[in-house]
Amino acid sequence: MGGAERNARKKKQQQRAAKAVTGARAAGGDRTKIIAGVVVVAVLALAVVGGVIWTGASKDEPKLTPQQAQSISAPVQREEGVVVVGKDDAKVTIDIYEDFICPGCGSFEEAYHGQIKERIEAGTLKARYHMLPMLNRMSEPQGYSGLSANAALCAADQGKFWEYHSSLFAAQPEEGGPGYTKEELVKLGTDLGITSEEFKTCVDTGKHDALATAELDKAKQTSFFEGTPTVTVGDQPVDVSNRGWLDDLLK
Repeated sequence: MGGAERNARKKKQQQRAAKAVTGARAAGGDRTKIIAGVVVVAVLALAVVGGVIWTGASKDEPKLTPQQAQSISAPVQREEGVVVVGKDDAKVTIDIYEDFICPGCGSFEEAYHGQIKERIEAGTLKARYHMLPMLNRMSEPQGYSGLSANAALCAADQGKFWEYHSSLFAAQPEEGGPGYTKEELVKLGTDLGITSEEFKTCVDTGKHDALATAELDKAKQTSFFEGTPTVTVGDQPVDVSNRGWLDDLLK
């Protein structure tokens, strides 16, 4: 092989080597871009998932505030474990049996709270509220039904039952999930204007637990009670699936 031929072959080898290096660099740059793209996608995915989790947590944990609570222009008094709202000479008296974590009770309040309030204030209706610790096992930790029933009776002692009752149903926790703590139940009372230290002590010590439990025991012994919500006139159950049941009672 002559010198000229060797030089030509060497030059071609050098050219091929240069191309290989350039190609490797280009491939490395592409891999860098691909890796960077994967990282960006992963970060965005985490952000989306995190946002969904945060949003879900916000929906699952309603904030307990008094914003939707309105006072009522009618007499309100506690009679043992029952809270009576309305005038004594009202045309019709109904008994309402509820549990603060009962989904059906939440639906009942959403549908009829305003109508009941309107008729109580008109003086034609009186309502006797029995807040029952029936579904204690249906919260995690267990016991929210009892805590909230006691707290509502404590609020009644301070003249704030209607507002307190309305607030608890307006931000009702989900059945099977966490209920509000004693601290949150006390804070709600404070936000509603209850300044008495007696209220905090009443909630913290479960002062009216026995009264709420007694109301549940009484309800279970009746012929009409099958669960919450239940509405009766005397011992006669009312079919609240009939949207006009209130008007029918007051005819």
